[in-house]
Amino acid sequence: MNIRPINDEYAVTAQIGVEDLGEIRDLGFKSVICHRPDAEDPGQPDFAEIAARAAELGLETRHIPVSGPPTADAVRAMVDALDELPKPALGYCRSGNRSTIIYQQTQHLR
Repeated sequence: MNIRPINDEYAVTAQIGVEDLGEIRDLGFKSVICHRPDAEDPGQPDFAEIAARAAELGLETRHIPVSGPPTADAVRAMVDALDELPKPALGYCRSGNRSTIIYQQTQHLR
């Protein structure tokens, strides 16, 4: 994983697997936010798989799928996630780019 911190409360990375969640927890993250729609790419784990393992490890999760530029509803959902989930949070998508862009778009709403 190539985790890129945005600030003390949020970082981003590319697609994670179920096997990465223990390390994510051990690195101190308290929650995980997925910005990928399920089945975007063949072989990508469904969010339900990530969420189930994360729950076993005590991590909270949120699924805010984004295809293309984030919609106003997606940005509002991200604001809610950042306000409600324990921090620090790790956002992920295919490359980390969508997770970064949606976070940047929340900043004028928080």
